[in-house]
Amino acid sequence: MAVATNENVFADRESNRHTLRAVIASCIGWSLDLYDLFILLFVAPIIGRLFFPSEHAMLSLAAVYASFGVTLLMRPLGSALFGSYADRKGRKAAMIASMVGVGVSTAAFGLLPTVATIGAAAPVLFIVLRLVQGVFVGGVVASTHTIGTESVAPRWRGAVSGLIGGGGAGLGALFASLAYYALSAVFPGEQFDEWGWRCMFFTGIISAVLGITIFSKLEESPMFKKMQEAKARSKAAVVPTAHPVRTLFTGQYRNILLVNLLLTIGGGAGYYLTSGFLPTYLKVVNGTPASTAGFILMLASVGVIVASIAAGHLSTFIGRKKTFIWVGVARLILLPAIALMMPGVTDTVTLAIYVIVFSMLGSMGYAPILIFLNERFPTSIRATGTGLSWNIGFAIGGVLPTFVSLASPQPADVPVSLAIFLAVISVIFLIGALIVPETLGKLDEPAKS
Repeated sequence: MAVATNENVFADRESNRHTLRAVIASCIGWSLDLYDLFILLFVAPIIGRLFFPSEHAMLSLAAVYASFGVTLLMRPLGSALFGSYADRKGRKAAMIASMVGVGVSTAAFGLLPTVATIGAAAPVLFIVLRLVQGVFVGGVVASTHTIGTESVAPRWRGAVSGLIGGGGAGLGALFASLAYYALSAVFPGEQFDEWGWRCMFFTGIISAVLGITIFSKLEESPMFKKMQEAKARSKAAVVPTAHPVRTLFTGQYRNILLVNLLLTIGGGAGYYLTSGFLPTYLKVVNGTPASTAGFILMLASVGVIVASIAAGHLSTFIGRKKTFIWVGVARLILLPAIALMMPGVTDTVTLAIYVIVFSMLGSMGYAPILIFLNERFPTSIRATGTGLSWNIGFAIGGVLPTFVSLASPQPADVPVSLAIFLAVISVIFLIGALIVPETLGKLDEPAKS
């Protein structure tokens, strides 16, 4: 009996290690890839001058955000490619390949010549590289957004959803804030415009290194293993199965995908119009010094991590649907109001409070979305369904900062434009929250959701 008990204890400990490793890998993997994307947001005004010069600063800025949107628009393609691979061959291999691709493509931005060097070819090269990066980021979503939640116990799935989706985003922003804060000190003033922004992109190679060294030790999720074992035992395994992408766009799953987009568009737009837009907002609207803005954004990133885990865990107690509704109402009321109150705030403490609350509300909306999407699809198409639902919605939401910039001829016009867009996307999010079904507890039988 003692031997059996010790074996059970050892097996439990080993299982817990695998689970913890999967959750950490998902969170860190997603945070590093968002770090690579956040780099552009921190140096957007500089990139605008160097690659998209214009007599009007806001047009240059809009062009930079458009290049950011191009990356987002390529992410669904990445989810289709890497997601189908993850559903057929495994989450681990898809995660490593896509992370290495993101890291290498991000570092390559630091090598690009500017308009002053090669003229009109500079923005073309910049956009092409953004397209490539977008495909790989879409692949990271498909793998990181499934392997963690598939590995954890039911009572922690909501919290892990917030940790990976929102906490990962907060960590990514925090890492980018730290890099920006440090490199602004190393390359002060005009030196940053010359070399600092390049070094920001060079740090993206961290994703590639970690993708090879750390995640190579990761094991597949128990649910994927179970599916593979069932296929191996079944005589039907010799019959070719439908491609995950084809399955997703037929029958009931097509309608599920379309309904999911209401939440992911609202959640994605809320994220990019808060955390994603804040670096530019503080610089362009408030004229906040780089060091002060970097410190405030670091605090906001910590707030995002806490709020995301809390909102995700709340969905385990009251349900995914109710969490979406309550958070949606809070966002509809508070986000436009804060956007209008922040301009002209000179007191650092007051500004920091506004920024932190603003960021936390933006992240709380999408924190439970990850586990909600996982619960909407069976294991055989989960990576593809989750990846495409997430990336199509976030691609549409991610282009909205471009429209905020275009709708604002002058920096003083940004707060009103931002408030209007935030109100509209909050309504879309609430409509989605009211339409979708409750999925709590259905991860093990998602075909019935």
